[in-house]
Amino acid sequence: MTIKLYGHPASSFTLVSFFILKELGLSYEFIQTTTEQIKSPEYLANNHPFGKIPSLNDDGFQIYEARAIARYLINKYQGTITSTVLIPSDVQKAALVEQFISVETSYYIEPLIKLLTQVMVINRQGKELDPKLVNEAREEVEKVLNVYDKLLEGKDYLTGEFSLADILHIPLTFYAINAGEGDLWNKRSNVSRWWKNISEREIWKNLVTEHKLENIK
Repeated sequence: MTIKLYGHPASSFTLVSFFILKELGLSYEFIQTTTEQIKSPEYLANNHPFGKIPSLNDDGFQIYEARAIARYLINKYQGTITSTVLIPSDVQKAALVEQFISVETSYYIEPLIKLLTQVMVINRQGKELDPKLVNEAREEVEKVLNVYDKLLEGKDYLTGEFSLADILHIPLTFYAINAGEGDLWNKRSNVSRWWKNISEREIWKNLVTEHKLENIK
């Protein structure tokens, strides 16, 4: 069995793939790609037709898109090496995981990317931040986190148990908090407890150290 993961260690979606592979106890080869490489005819033909990352090759089977990669790896390898359960076999519990993956995709990630565009990307480019856009982005994130705080009442994780849904939230949230926006999460008790639980998993802490993620601001 040979698993090859193509991506970049700073990419939030590549980090999700790292996380899944490590939670499942899988060995893999990582091929770091550049912006030029992912636009090449070879990469477009063999890895990802839209020139994005990550993509994964499992002994000749090629798949792209982080959430699809995660589901594939879980469906094939969950329980074969480690006891970690990221999508339960119980139909209703699995449905709740899918529900919160949809919530993350539909409501969480978009306002978070808007905020990160201001506090990380534009700031890194040396451009002057627009206070109005920053505040608008923060307000959007606040609205989402207010709902999350209610959803997490009495729970340590989104579905009650650690799952793929929690993992998908980690990289971008880490980048936002690392960029100085931690108060948005910390001032909500249920959200704060949830973030502490998911961000202190040993695998994530090792990824932060291995790829020096705290230096990315």
